[in-house]
Amino acid sequence: MIEIPSDLHKDLVPLAFLLGNWAGAGVHDFPGSEKCNFGQEVTFTHDGRDFLEYQSHSWVLDKDGNKVRPLESEHGYWRIDADRKVEVTMTRDDGVIEIWYGELADKKPQIDLVTDAVARTAASQPYTGGKRLYGYVKSDLMWVGEKQTPEVELRPYMSAHLKKVVTPEEVERWAKALPDDMPDDGIAFFK
Repeated sequence: MIEIPSDLHKDLVPLAFLLGNWAGAGVHDFPGSEKCNFGQEVTFTHDGRDFLEYQSHSWVLDKDGNKVRPLESEHGYWRIDADRKVEVTMTRDDGVIEIWYGELADKKPQIDLVTDAVARTAASQPYTGGKRLYGYVKSDLMWVGEKQTPEVELRPYMSAHLKKVVTPEEVERWAKALPDDMPDDGIAFFK
């Protein structure tokens, strides 16, 4: 279920499916880097202005699913215009700053993005651009990222399947919203 907060800026309603805290796992595979499974936490928040704030932290997982070390972190801002065009500014922990443009698909919660500009610090690894696809599928957030360098053509390098994280405050709010005549035996609920 997609909730639209009452204080969400009206222009951001088409992006409401992104809001919240998400966690899950995925696969990282790019030439010159270690192929690994990773864990990820992603947060999309808003403060009433015309953008979503985005944060992502990922870490390498061992074969048992335990955290080994950080993989990458990103921070950015997402906007959308009346024509469903999406723009994202993003800073990554490896010294890369990107501007992404794309659009929200028609009649489904899916966003395709392509880098428009890339700036790198002297310490960052070679990187010339990328593509990303985000989709809300059966209440989960899924994404795939592609990247290219001067040596490697554009290719997938990361993808993840994320589930919504429910906070105790959300559970309390939902519990207070339940009708007074809810069945208490658990069976009547399904009849």
